[in-house]
Formats: sequence, C-alpha cells, structure tokens
Amino acid sequence: MVRIVFGIVGVVALAVLAVLTWPQAFRLEHTIGIAEAIAFRPILAVVAVVLAVLLLAGMLVARRTRALFGFLSVLLLLFAGGQAGILASRGWVPGVGHAGSAEAVADDDIVVLSWNTLGGEADAATVAGLALRLGADVVTLPETPESTATEIASLMEAGGTPVSAYTARHGDYAGLSTSILVATALGEYAVNGSFGDTGVLPSVVVSPVNGNGPTLAAVHPVAPVPDDLDDWKSDLDWVTKLCATPDLIAAGDFNATLDHLTGLGDCKDAALAAGTAALGTWPTWLPALAGAPIDHVVSTTGWRVVSAEVIQGEDEAGSDHRPITATLARE
Repeated sequence: MVRIVFGIVGVVALAVLAVLTWPQAFRLEHTIGIAEAIAFRPILAVVAVVLAVLLLAGMLVARRTRALFGFLSVLLLLFAGGQAGILASRGWVPGVGHAGSAEAVADDDIVVLSWNTLGGEADAATVAGLALRLGADVVTLPETPESTATEIASLMEAGGTPVSAYTARHGDYAGLSTSILVATALGEYAVNGSFGDTGVLPSVVVSPVNGNGPTLAAVHPVAPVPDDLDDWKSDLDWVTKLCATPDLIAAGDFNATLDHLTGLGDCKDAALAAGTAALGTWPTWLPALAGAPIDHVVSTTGWRVVSAEVIQGEDEAGSDHRPITATLARE
C-alpha cells in the first residue's frame, strides 16, 4: 500500500513539474494558476532547488521515505535545470548569441520606449528625460492619462524632439488610459479605430496619414487575475490579430510573458532577438533577474532588431514597471 501511495505521489509530481516546465505542450499556458506561476520562472527554479535540498536532508532521517524523497529531489533538480535552460535561451545579456546589440543606431532606425507609468506615478519630467536620452521616436505609455502625455510631449519638444500625443481611455481613473507619442519626424499620424481595442484596459493604434510608415500601437491587455481571465485571453487574441498587420510596431504592457504569447503570428519579440527576454520588467521591487518579463516591443516582417534593453536604473521613479527600449531597423 505504501508503495502505491509513493507511486501516485511520484506520478503527480512528475505531471505537475512537466506542466510547469512547458505548459504550451498541454495547452495550459492560459490556465489560472499556471499562467501566473510561469511568469516567474526564476522563482520557480529557486523554490525547486530549496525543496530538493530539504528532501535530500530528509533522506538522512526518514528511512522509509528515502526512495520517494530521492526521486522527488531528482525531479525538482531537473525541473530547476529546465527553468534555467529556458531562461538562458531567452537571454539575460544582450548580444550573447543573439541579434547584434552593439550595432550603431542609424538615422532611419526607429527607437521605441515603453513604460507603464502606473497612472503617471513616474512623472512627466522623468519619462521625457529618459525618452530624450534614448532618442526615442515612439513612446508607448500604458496607464498614462492624456494630461501627463501632453506634458511629456511639451517637455520633449522643448528638448528638441517634437512629438504628437494620442490617448485612449476607458474611464476617468488615470490607470484606465493608454497614450502613445510619435515623433513628428516620422510624419503625420492619426488614431486608427478600425483595429478595435482591448477590453478592460485601453490600447491605441495610430497609422500614417499618407500611408508611408509603420502602423504603431500602444497595447495593454488586462492582467490574468481570476475575474478577468476571459478578458485577458480575449485581449491576447486581439494582439494576435493586430500582429497580422503588415509593417507594424507595437509595444506596451502585455501582461504576458513569451510563454503566453505563443500565437503572435508575424510579430517577433525584440528582447528575444536581442538576448534580454529573461529579464523581468515587473514588479520593480524584485530584481530584474527574478521578475516577470511582461512588457514587450514587437514588430512584424520588414523590421530587424538592432538592440533591446530592460532599463534598470528607474526603479525608484514611482512605477511598478521597468521601462524597456528597442531599436528597430528596416530590413
């Protein structure tokens, strides 16, 4: 009887760890609980190692369960190694086995900055200063009201980079707004409502008035909390449809990691191409090595990733998200 119980425990543990290693194989990456857990793969790996060490220590005193503890320890260590392998393939250091991050920025490249400002808690001066230092042509700002976006635009113009600001909102609360700033050097843009919108939190898409230039989008799917899980899935479907747009650059707080974004079609993730996709962008109180990489810059065919970075020097700016930037060049 004891062997049967041990066997059941071992099989259940193997199944759970297999699902958490690659839930996409079981089509469970959008399932409540699993969706949240896999967003923090580094923490899963650390927890697995700690549990394995405890079980190995338990083998010294629990003779009857020694075989089970040994088996579970091996499973947990293999699981931790699997997490490390997945994270390593996505990258912590730009340029290591990935697209050339050392390449100089050309005049016709597009520099994208994205920052969820937490309702403007990261203030306009901070955002504008960062955008000017980076030479940003496109700035996507989830949870940023029109008033803050307008102030950022004024500061950028004063700094030598005139931009046009566009905002979508789903209510008066500051967090229910998403803004995008587009450098006037890229040409005249206008909001394009034909793409629709995400459901709970707003997204905004702008297109060039004369048709010459990329379609630009600031996106913000809702978080996968239990009450909003269906809306989250619907929002990710909307992003997938958006990615069918030729000549698209989209950025924002996707509230999803690469594990959740398995159906992006023609969109490619800039951080993955540049070798920084394992660095967490949320929350700022966790080190980037431990956080969830849920903010992204993506682009469709026709754009090549020159570089991408998770900016870790603004953790005290007031937002719970780190800003990200990517430089894209025409192929």
